Amino acid sequence: MAFEGLTERLQKAMEKLRRKPKVTEADLRETMREIRLALLEADVNFTVVKDFVKTVREKAAGAEVLKGLNPAQQIVKIVNDELTKLMGEEAVPLNKAAHIPTVIMMVGLQGAGKTTTAGKLALRLKNEDHARPMFIAADVYRPAAITQLQQVADQIDVPVFEKGTDVDPVEIVREGMEVAKQNHNDYVIIDTAGRLQIDEQLMDELANIKELVNPDEILLVIDSMTGQNAVNTAQGFDDKLDITGVILTKLDGDTRGGAAMSIRAVTGKPIKFAGEGEKMADLDVFHPDRMASRILGMGDMMTLIEKAQKNFDEEQAQETMDKMRENTFDYNDFLAQMDQVTKMGPLENILKMMPGMANNPALKNINIDPKQFAHIKAIVLSMTPEERENPDLMNPSRRRRLAAGAGRPIVEVNRMIKQFNQMRKMMKQVTNGNMSGMQNLFGGQMPGGKMGQMAMNRMARKMKKDKAKRIKKLRKMRKK
Repeated sequence: MAFEGLTERLQKAMEKLRRKPKVTEADLRETMREIRLALLEADVNFTVVKDFVKTVREKAAGAEVLKGLNPAQQIVKIVNDELTKLMGEEAVPLNKAAHIPTVIMMVGLQGAGKTTTAGKLALRLKNEDHARPMFIAADVYRPAAITQLQQVADQIDVPVFEKGTDVDPVEIVREGMEVAKQNHNDYVIIDTAGRLQIDEQLMDELANIKELVNPDEILLVIDSMTGQNAVNTAQGFDDKLDITGVILTKLDGDTRGGAAMSIRAVTGKPIKFAGEGEKMADLDVFHPDRMASRILGMGDMMTLIEKAQKNFDEEQAQETMDKMRENTFDYNDFLAQMDQVTKMGPLENILKMMPGMANNPALKNINIDPKQFAHIKAIVLSMTPEERENPDLMNPSRRRRLAAGAGRPIVEVNRMIKQFNQMRKMMKQVTNGNMSGMQNLFGGQMPGGKMGQMAMNRMARKMKKDKAKRIKKLRKMRKK
């Protein structure tokens, strides 16, 4: 994920403060210096950094903070609040027309991921708003641009209006809008042309399209890996078109994250969505408060919960919990869980959303190859139905047969079975309210230090309460 270097630097600066029984002016100066260097290294705009550090320093320098209880935690809170403010306070929804169709113009430079992002947005509108979007292919310059849009549209079953490459883009948009009105499409997404850099011809064309359709949204797609250049691009497009919002792509790549923290401050326009991943479903609403929390290494439990709710079947999840509690969790359940977890995105990204896990040494070099899941699946699918239902049947001769059937080394089969048994044992403990199983997973230390321990303790208490309620309910039913 983006920001890893920044998160590490900020966490170290905050950790130094936490270790001090009393925070002095000199300590505060040193922390502010660390924050300034960390932000500049992350490619955040210089003026933005200067203003940010000044604001944090002024708020943290108050006598009530430095002399109050736990000043380090108060300073962390100030930094968190100011980061949130810097990126826009709260999530900003898409503008919606009073009457259909809502018109969205996608603009940006070549290579930013405009066409793919248009597809991701259309899929999101279909899934969440039950909308009927339509694309207009208005990029007549880039080789195979129309073909790419049609391929993206085919994946998500959305119609494309196109007139080839020999018609003026403004005319294509005019005719496309007529078709959308006739077909009662809820949304029209216009895939416009890009350039390697901003030029007058491109901007004139986009301005003409804007004048024709008066769009409800002009969304600028920005490649977050371009760092400071992303901010310059946003400024250029905003000056010419008065954009309504930004979509950041490749936020999961090897990027320093400065664009996400500078764009709102420089242009005043909100970041509406962020793309993290290559799948068509990998487009999330941009929540400034959650991103600030992630930057400070405090995790992003809300997004994690939302991802789980979106991808997990509630009834199946309850059934799995019951099986874990009763220790009847088998390889069929294991396969079903694995399929649901992979739908949520790369496992390393999911783990890093947990508090304290962004720079946890245990995850430092974690890189879970999707092929590993395929290998585990092959081993499980090589089992007989009886073996899948009864994990305790796995004797040496059966294991050798599995290795041959899946085409995997015997050591890999043994490792998978050992991990499955450990997981089954740990999850039985956790679902019964005993968190020691979770502690053992992290080498006897909970992620997120004291905060992580407190969160896990709260979870354990809740599980015990839920268990007590279930027992009480069962007893009442038996009495009846």
